[in-house]
Amino acid sequence: MWPNAEVSRAEPRPEAGPTGGGSRLNSKLPASPPAVTREPPIFSNPRLSLPLSVPGSPNEVGRRLGTMTRAGMERWRDRLALVTGASGGIGAAVARALVQQGLKVVGCARTVGNIEELAAECKSAGYPGTLIPYRCDLSNEEDILSMFSAVRSQHSGVDICINNAGMARPDTLLSGSTSGWRDMFNVNVLALSICTREAYQSMKERNVDDGHIININSMCGHRVPPQSVIHFYSATKYAVTALTEGLRQELLEAQTHIRATCISPGLVETQFAFKLHDKDPGEAAATYEHIKCLRPEDVAEAVIYVLSTPPHVQVGDIQMRPTEQVT
Repeated sequence: MWPNAEVSRAEPRPEAGPTGGGSRLNSKLPASPPAVTREPPIFSNPRLSLPLSVPGSPNEVGRRLGTMTRAGMERWRDRLALVTGASGGIGAAVARALVQQGLKVVGCARTVGNIEELAAECKSAGYPGTLIPYRCDLSNEEDILSMFSAVRSQHSGVDICINNAGMARPDTLLSGSTSGWRDMFNVNVLALSICTREAYQSMKERNVDDGHIININSMCGHRVPPQSVIHFYSATKYAVTALTEGLRQELLEAQTHIRATCISPGLVETQFAFKLHDKDPGEAAATYEHIKCLRPEDVAEAVIYVLSTPPHVQVGDIQMRPTEQVT
């Protein structure tokens, strides 16, 4: 059993290696729109107090529920979060959850059609936050720096950075291609580190002392599964585990209260397996059939929990897997 599926948040890349940044569909970030109301949140949680009944029309119900925020999330309302790999899977679920809580969310990916559709859905649903699509090739440092520059000039800067984008290629250690290894390392390790650095600098220059950097890791970052096609990917996720702890230590040395967190899911039902096993859809489908997997929304719920904890509480790592998953 292959133990992880969350990397579907990254889009498939050509075997020949990374592509250039290209043009952006949304290189100019729109001005912040006025806050609007929203539908009831998709997550059920006792910390979110919903009324037993709300009289009136569906629109009236939506307006009333739109004023409610998860306990502990009030301080993030109208602040800006960056979510990488937001075009699908975990990234899309996290972006939606943050918009539901009233945040401005810049969601980036190499293609933004799905993010634009999600932004329209969030607006139509009346969520109090807003989703801003941004086209960014995370394998290209210039693209990343350009994105942070745009956020700085048009929205002041980043308060929350969620490094969600990741990818896997079926390149084993004994016979894998160098280009496949490089693609995984560039996105899973280097892009994450560049975004982390730029997010911290954005917070520092604005004297933001309560920011948060969350790395969506994997259970593969804590043990090596006995599947050869996942070994190099697992190595990149072990790097994320080390990078998150190193970041926590450096933030402490810098005498800041910015927090660093790792969230490590096991098997998540997304499109990841179909991208990893793109030549064998049968094997990909079988990945999700033998147990009840996590959903992207389960991981998004963990993100909201981490952000909602009091500022003096730092959650270092959440390891979560399906109840039926063996390893």
